Amino acid sequence: MFYPLSAWIGLRYTRAERRNHFISFISFISTMGITLGVIVLITVLSVMNGFHKEVRERILGMASHADINAVVGGGMQDWRQALDKAGQHPRVIGAAPYVEVMSMLVHGKKVSGALVRGIDKDLEPEVVDVGEHMESGSLDDLVPGSFNIVLGRELAFALQVEVGDRVTMLVPKFTSTPAGTLPRTKRFVVSGIFRVGMGEYDRGVAMVNIKDLAKLLRMGDAVSGIRLKLDDLYAATQVSRELALKFNGFFRVSDWTDQHRNFFSALKMEKRMMGLLLFFIVVIAAFNIVATLVMVVVDKRADIAILKTFGASPRQIMNIFIVQGSVIGLVGTVLGVVLGVLLAL
Repeated sequence: MFYPLSAWIGLRYTRAERRNHFISFISFISTMGITLGVIVLITVLSVMNGFHKEVRERILGMASHADINAVVGGGMQDWRQALDKAGQHPRVIGAAPYVEVMSMLVHGKKVSGALVRGIDKDLEPEVVDVGEHMESGSLDDLVPGSFNIVLGRELAFALQVEVGDRVTMLVPKFTSTPAGTLPRTKRFVVSGIFRVGMGEYDRGVAMVNIKDLAKLLRMGDAVSGIRLKLDDLYAATQVSRELALKFNGFFRVSDWTDQHRNFFSALKMEKRMMGLLLFFIVVIAAFNIVATLVMVVVDKRADIAILKTFGASPRQIMNIFIVQGSVIGLVGTVLGVVLGVLLAL
């Protein structure tokens, strides 16, 4: 097989035993530098990808892919019609109404704020997988009229309660009494505790039956909104737009990228910056190849003189060492990719 002169000599120099063992050592270090740089780059990015995936799954284990809400406050009165329309979309695989309110939970002298979400125990599992995160109790205990409540593990710890204890809920709705205007309160029985693994939910979310919370808030048949689950979470933005057009502006449709935009943008920026910094490690390692080639050129001055005598042009001679440096970089990169992938598995 025919090889250009520069490539043939460059490959010979790469394979040949060098008289200068110091140059051989520097070449080895250059190759290992590239290898280690690529290994670190692949491994760290793989770890970050896994971390981002785990965080996303944990968040979406409690958060819906998309939400339908009233354009103005006061809740959704004709939510059943919206629920039926949303369910007709081919990408919607689950839909559940909810009522939501910020409240204070009290147990003895312990007080903690929480987002209390009223759910339908039969429809909620179609949207989120909170049932898989239950440490004790079950969502099935949230039946209408039971006034049971399910708490996140950290929230239960802050209130120092366990299953069977009672907590008092104070909501930002007021009732006039002879003693003055007082916030509405209701005692709930702790029927379950869940742990998602994220403080946002374990510390700040509680769940009750949707009718119990609507009764406490005196919302009648209205709900705060409808939560949706899609067959592909990455299609949430497109589906939200299609549903918004379908509702003709009567309802507002948002998706998980809107609800957690800042958090996921920060993760994305962190990943980019980390990748850039690790890439610079590889670039710095590549400079070792340049230093190696400079020493090889000095070591091969006699060979260069002979090649010039035979009519080799300066460009051909330069290409010899470019080939040699490229081989070092290629070997280091291939080794780094193979070892990095094996380490990341």
